[in-house]
Amino acid sequence: MRIWGKVLGVLFGSMLGNILWVILGLWIGHRFDKATSGSFVFSAAKSQAAQQAFLFSTFAVLGHIAKSKGVVTQQEIQVANFLMDQMRLQGEARRQAQDAFRQGKDADFPLEEQISRFVSAVNGRRDLLQMFMEIQLQGVFADGVIDDSEHALLKRVAKALGFSEAELQAMISRWEAELKFHRHGGQRQSAQSSAKQLEEAYQILGVNQQDSDQQIKRAYRKLMSQHHPDKLVAKGLPPEMMELAKQRTQDIQQAYELVKQQRKSAN
Repeated sequence: MRIWGKVLGVLFGSMLGNILWVILGLWIGHRFDKATSGSFVFSAAKSQAAQQAFLFSTFAVLGHIAKSKGVVTQQEIQVANFLMDQMRLQGEARRQAQDAFRQGKDADFPLEEQISRFVSAVNGRRDLLQMFMEIQLQGVFADGVIDDSEHALLKRVAKALGFSEAELQAMISRWEAELKFHRHGGQRQSAQSSAKQLEEAYQILGVNQQDSDQQIKRAYRKLMSQHHPDKLVAKGLPPEMMELAKQRTQDIQQAYELVKQQRKSAN
């Protein structure tokens, strides 16, 4: 039960020193509490619907893209299961995700129609749409490459989400750089691998080595804001996907720290 509107209404009425103003303040406060309480329930319901649409659409589209080559590979199934593990999906929630993946594999799966429903459910929030696209790229890169059929479907998905081909290519380049960044980071650092990892760090941030420190910091802050887990969950990202968002912010942070450290030592 919300009461702050009534409290403030009574206080305001008391300040005017008249019982009629107190009663009027109480009534106005009551109306305010009732209105905001309804808005809160409606907002919570919309948020839950957005989260459900995000989860279903994620695995359905993953399944559809995986099937584009004719046969779903074991690696692609493992990636889907890995994502479910990261989200700690168990019981009914995991069965729903698996069912969505199977539905997506159907030849008559309505790709654009499903994405349109998803976009509507999350109110077209661009950072959520970008996170969705990045998860699809993670699935596509399960075998390390994007073949022609997968690329064609990715373009359809990106277009339905409202991204241009140039924006899609930029996301693909960043994801490729991120995979290589992890691989080089796990290797013994030679001069060549260190140079490659630095190059990949710039690509993750979407900047060039010729850019100024201020430009790089601005790009870093923008990416961190776009992938901030708490902000994304508040906008409709399923809480189960928070770990994926955290990993993205960690990669962005590591890339920025590497670039910053190299620039500092070069001066």
